[in-house]
Amino acid sequence: MNAQLVPPHGGKLKPLLLKGEALEEAKRKAGSLPAVRLTSRETSDLIMLAVGAFSPLDGFMRHDDYNGVVENMRMTDGTLWPIPITLSVTKEQADGFKEGDEIALVDDESDKLMGSMVIEEKYTYDKKNEAIKVFQTDEEKHPGVAKVYAQNDVLLGGPVKVFSEGPYPEIYGDYYGRPAETRAIFEKLGWSTVAGFQTRNPMHRSHEYCTKIALEVSDGVLIHPLVGKLKPGDIPAETRMKCYDVLLENYFPKDRVVLKVYPMEMRYGGPREAVLHAVFRQNYGCSHLIIGRDHAGVGDYYGPFDAQTIFDNISSDDLKIKPLKIDWTFWCHKCEGMASMKTCPHGKEDRVIISGTRLREMLQNGEKPPKEFSRSEVIDILLDYYQSKNK
Repeated sequence: MNAQLVPPHGGKLKPLLLKGEALEEAKRKAGSLPAVRLTSRETSDLIMLAVGAFSPLDGFMRHDDYNGVVENMRMTDGTLWPIPITLSVTKEQADGFKEGDEIALVDDESDKLMGSMVIEEKYTYDKKNEAIKVFQTDEEKHPGVAKVYAQNDVLLGGPVKVFSEGPYPEIYGDYYGRPAETRAIFEKLGWSTVAGFQTRNPMHRSHEYCTKIALEVSDGVLIHPLVGKLKPGDIPAETRMKCYDVLLENYFPKDRVVLKVYPMEMRYGGPREAVLHAVFRQNYGCSHLIIGRDHAGVGDYYGPFDAQTIFDNISSDDLKIKPLKIDWTFWCHKCEGMASMKTCPHGKEDRVIISGTRLREMLQNGEKPPKEFSRSEVIDILLDYYQSKNK
């Protein structure tokens, strides 16, 4: 019997990547269109639209959808969506366009033609209001807020056609997975319950523990690292991939874990980004999303479990994927193993908890974190990275 996966968000996948003759014709046409240059975040969002990860969106958001998402996480048709997906231009550029015009979309960093878009609407917006509603702060030191403030002053809304997935398929090969492909893998394996694990960091023992809890209650786990742009100081994807590989090779059952990467750029949006992670994980075929402490957070902008409680007000009518909420986890010397706040009766002096800042300090100084915090194979890879970086 075929496995029954959760349906995509909105009912069906909507990939927007053109192929074959349609692609060649669209590229020829785009060569004579006025060009809008995309920031790295806009390019990564376009690629997420291309593969169908942002289904049911058909392009960059129009005015009413944008407002509804900012104010109450709803598009005009009632569809749940937590973070605006937008394209900005200068007022001078916008004045040169009229509704119905078609534009070419060019990645600003690579100069690559990425797609085209029909302008259905152009509109102004309140950056500070977006920052407060989406990120719960208007402080520019928040990396997500800084990106919003750096946007231009007019947004363009309309459907897109996508010509390229950028460098990701070539760089990551078989590790690069589109929603239709992960769904096909899960169906072939006979899985119907799949827990997605979001990560932008190498996996330490707490991450391993969370994913193994998920393996106990689901058919399989999708380890799903983000490989789009991160904030300065985060560990690059190439190093992280080595860490994931060595961990899965030595400590996970090979027939119950799938490792695929995805190209989105991190927003560090805490609770709302957790919901976005759930939305597109549902598109990838996941029935559950592992959500631990400070999911998608940065600094001290969010409470440690705000990204869990936001799901308490989201119904199964809005989202089929369910949060798999896991408490603060750690190694306990007295328990002689991994534990959580819900299972361990001992004091903090018995627990191995290392902050991300402290971990980076240790690695930069050539100091080896304890084996109770992370597998030695992973630590060795990270020490090599920091030593070569210091050189």
